[in-house]
Amino acid sequence: MNLKYLTFLLCGLLVSQISFAQSSQEVKTYTTLKVNGNTPKIDGTIDEPAWQDVEWSGDFTQRSPDDGAKPSQKTAFKILYDDENLYVAIRAYDEEPDKIVQRLSRRDGFEGDWVEINIDSYFDKRTAYSFTASVSGVKGDEAITNDGDNWDTTWDPLWDLSTSIDNEGWIAEMRIPLTQLRFNANAQQVWGIQLTRRLYRNEERSVWSYAPQEESGWVRHFGELRGINGITPKKQVEIAPYTVAKMERYEADADNPFFDGTDENLSFGLDGKVGISNDFILDFTINPDFGQVEADPSEVNLTAFETFFQEKRPFFIEGRNITSFQISGGGNNYSSDNLFYSRRIGRSPHNYPDVDSDENEYARVPESTNIIGAVKLTGKTRNGLSVGVMESVTAPEKADVFRDGSHSKELVEPTTNYFLGSVQKELNDNNTILGGMFTSTHRFTDNPNLNNLNESAYSGGVEFQQFWNDKKYYLSTNLVMSQINGTSEAIQEQQESSRRYFQRPDNDYTTYDTTRTSLTGHGGIFEFGRQGSSGFRFVNWVTWRSPGLELNDVGYLRQGDSIFQVFWASYRFSNPFSIFRYMNLNFNQWTGWDFGGTNNFKGTNVNFSTQFTNHWYLNGGVNVDGDEVSNTLLRGGPSFRLPGGWNYWVNVETDDRKKLTFGLYHNQRWGFSDASDRQYYGIYARYQPTDGLRLSLQPNLTNRFNSLQYITTETYQTEDRYIFGSIDQVTVDLTMRMDLTLSPNLTIQYYGAPFVSAVDYYDPKYVTNPHADDYYDRFSEDVSFSDEDFENGYDFNFRQFRSNLVLRWEYRPGSLLYLVWTQGRTEEAETGNFSYGSDVNDLFSAHPHNVFLVKLSYLFGG
Repeated sequence: MNLKYLTFLLCGLLVSQISFAQSSQEVKTYTTLKVNGNTPKIDGTIDEPAWQDVEWSGDFTQRSPDDGAKPSQKTAFKILYDDENLYVAIRAYDEEPDKIVQRLSRRDGFEGDWVEINIDSYFDKRTAYSFTASVSGVKGDEAITNDGDNWDTTWDPLWDLSTSIDNEGWIAEMRIPLTQLRFNANAQQVWGIQLTRRLYRNEERSVWSYAPQEESGWVRHFGELRGINGITPKKQVEIAPYTVAKMERYEADADNPFFDGTDENLSFGLDGKVGISNDFILDFTINPDFGQVEADPSEVNLTAFETFFQEKRPFFIEGRNITSFQISGGGNNYSSDNLFYSRRIGRSPHNYPDVDSDENEYARVPESTNIIGAVKLTGKTRNGLSVGVMESVTAPEKADVFRDGSHSKELVEPTTNYFLGSVQKELNDNNTILGGMFTSTHRFTDNPNLNNLNESAYSGGVEFQQFWNDKKYYLSTNLVMSQINGTSEAIQEQQESSRRYFQRPDNDYTTYDTTRTSLTGHGGIFEFGRQGSSGFRFVNWVTWRSPGLELNDVGYLRQGDSIFQVFWASYRFSNPFSIFRYMNLNFNQWTGWDFGGTNNFKGTNVNFSTQFTNHWYLNGGVNVDGDEVSNTLLRGGPSFRLPGGWNYWVNVETDDRKKLTFGLYHNQRWGFSDASDRQYYGIYARYQPTDGLRLSLQPNLTNRFNSLQYITTETYQTEDRYIFGSIDQVTVDLTMRMDLTLSPNLTIQYYGAPFVSAVDYYDPKYVTNPHADDYYDRFSEDVSFSDEDFENGYDFNFRQFRSNLVLRWEYRPGSLLYLVWTQGRTEEAETGNFSYGSDVNDLFSAHPHNVFLVKLSYLFGG
């Protein structure tokens, strides 16, 4: 058999298999009718005459835990429509209605028994809108994109829901305004729909339009809704003005004229949503307030890199699938890199006045930059083109300065304009995706005090995805580029930043130029894999960041000058067997280089996760890392060779359906040559005494030893000497939460997090031969000062408490009242000795900073 004939035969078999897979899956349909007469009343009962005009549909199939099996309880639904609304009735039959779980929660809590309808009103088999009804009457809603890969819970449409329980089970009745859906102006509509039910006591999911878990995607497997005729797309208009009253109380400083112990403020703003067409929505905000947002977790960051924090502000979260351009995925140090990092907008000012309190000089710098306004236009056309545009302007910020006995103002952040534009086009029956994004940042830096800031920054990216074999396999790639411009001072600062360290003495593949006024770079990824929710899956990718790449004006980049390769393979047993409900087995391998060709790191791990038939969870794994060559450890000095190490982790969690549930978490890492050791212990406990009250507690303990903690660089006999110390660090943090749901529209939430960390420095040393074969030949003891002087100069204890109490009342649809109390305490000492009792006592002896806030908004339209 010649090669040509064999290739033809294999291609024919492949085509026949793909054709069979696509043709063998029957598409389920439901035909609705227009309401003839009085529309249904949304009261949780379905006895109105209109409901008798359409038939029930059911025949659900279990998807978990036993994929493809018959559900343990029946589910049925009906759908009606009129010119303004879609009406959905779902009956969840239950042979034991007294066992239905009615847990209350805040919106999108998804607690207890629930049912849900997903609507692909564009019928693009890629995007959809999800409406979830819990038996307790709590709403859930999500915008589904990328064929089910992204579920955005921040989408909060206006719709009506009522539920009831009877001797046959329970009923959910919904009214969904057509203003909340996007659809084409066709005389006869065909929409994709999916119905899902969760039977909480069995932790069972069943669906109306079934596809096996080994199939990839979600939206493309929907059934079809037919019979909608003569409706027209709607334009959504929602305007919500608001007012915020804020009062702060803190410890006064008699010497500092800016800290008299009290601040009060009254502000006004406006949020809006206007449908430019049925396809495009314009979101805007004027003087946005984010006072009800939960505080970031405390930390002690001893690395050279910026910490990435999640966005929590509603305006920037909603529609983030349009404004996100992630360079590479996975759970690693590179996965947060993105062309857009919304926390740059409204960030704390870059600069701080040069004042000396010993000279009776003080400054008060704003904690954040005031956002004058922000506008976001998002939408999708009928031919599969998604578009997103965002524009935001922040005000100049000035610090109040007291110097030489007089007051003055000093500019610490200039007026700044941020812009983002993104497009994505679906081709070839959604098997080919093309997209791109462009961002720009412009600062009006006409003040010499701001010469250290980039005047302008641009970044752009293009992406390509190709799917085949019924979307089981895919090839994905993207390419990003950046350019920053500014004074030579600003660009020199960028060259010397921890993201690149061009000034390293052994860096012979980049050019360190103090006269530069611009910097350009590139990055991207090539990725190939097999996807699905079950069976064998794998991903292999190579991603890179050039030395000159810079995204941090409006994006996030942790580190440039890197090439990172990853291979991941997994096998998922999705159906129950033996004592297991499911099991995942995973293997990972990775390695990385810099652009000079140095192999900076390498490693591998094996891990697993499973749930037992008693609904307990167990996961764990083992990691092995090879030697590392760090270009950043010496903060601009030469690269340094670090020993590798190995670590393990194991986590156990009990049945989360119970009123009392807990988890135990442990991991430990040992560095080779006894260079480091890290031990982590965590406990999670949650208690739900009633359906509307949930209490949780999570204490964590971390013990860390590192024999090479960078301290400083000193000049010794005309040469730089890189000083290290060994450290013992003990950190205890505790997260407490209380969620009280009085009704689906009235909740009280509390968050509290005391944090204590003690760092003890000892055994000073300096680098002698950073690449010596033997670890102990790479450094020597520093005899320029004693251990006692060393410890007294660097040991410290850091203590912090952050908490907030939020009452949220949606007194009418879309109109909100917030009552917020936030408290913060921070206390530091120079001991390095850890004693949790005394540390916590000192922390709560510190004077608190209290913030009391009332926010009232009223929605017009909808």
